[in-house]
Amino acid sequence: MKILVTGAYGQLGNELNLLSKNYPGWEFVFTDVDSLDITDEEQVKNYFEENGFQLVINCAAYTAVDKAESDFETAQKVNALAPKLLAKYAKANGARLIHVSTDYVFSGVGHLPYNEVDEVAPNGAYGKTKLEGEQNCQAENPDTVIIRTAWLYSTFGNNFVKTMLRLGVDRDELGVVFDQVGSPTYAADLAAAILKVAESEKFVPGIYHYSNEGVASWYDFALAIFELSNVQCKVKPVLSENFPTPAKRPAYSVLNKAKIKETYGVEVPYWRDSLKICIKHLERE
Repeated sequence: MKILVTGAYGQLGNELNLLSKNYPGWEFVFTDVDSLDITDEEQVKNYFEENGFQLVINCAAYTAVDKAESDFETAQKVNALAPKLLAKYAKANGARLIHVSTDYVFSGVGHLPYNEVDEVAPNGAYGKTKLEGEQNCQAENPDTVIIRTAWLYSTFGNNFVKTMLRLGVDRDELGVVFDQVGSPTYAADLAAAILKVAESEKFVPGIYHYSNEGVASWYDFALAIFELSNVQCKVKPVLSENFPTPAKRPAYSVLNKAKIKETYGVEVPYWRDSLKICIKHLERE
């Protein structure tokens, strides 16, 4: 099977690259904007026709949540137009599509884990453009699996874990919000789940949710990071209103993973167990 992976330099793209070594029978082609501009229709059309992919995994996204509020046009091109083009030409060339989306498509005002059929109501530009991307994928290519995730971190790129480890060494105390709740998700686990879907004999299109098991606030997350890394930094719980941002953050981002577990047999690790693994990898670097 020949697989196109977009967003190769991001957290998820890098984790997929590592795991691809476990699939010697598959040919992975990893691209980023320097090798394929997925917002350019002519480039996408030609790339598909020249390569003959059987599967596309779209990890590319405009994830600068606050910047998206003032740069909606770029966010829309990457998060909405690009998935539409990938879905269109995947279908034209007989390829399946796995598209990665986000918890930001929800309002974040719930109190029970979000199901795939729950009402979507994004608050800001990032969530709105990601939702448009989902809708474009489904309209252009019914043979699409959409996987929504949340609170992603990795040994690659910039993320909350690496930021906390950096700040924790430099400061004696940090204030971290405690009124936003979700499930910290190790990108390596999400990558493994995506490949589990890819290798399944029954490719069942639709929307799925994936995040690590368990629930935490950002405050809880920070405490765990320092505990597992033996960083002596005091964490003070603070309200979100003390950190005003251009984009409103969801107060509740917990996702129900029952559908992906039942359909594809995906096993979902507990968030603290995965965090421990990630920190051990970071300590070796």
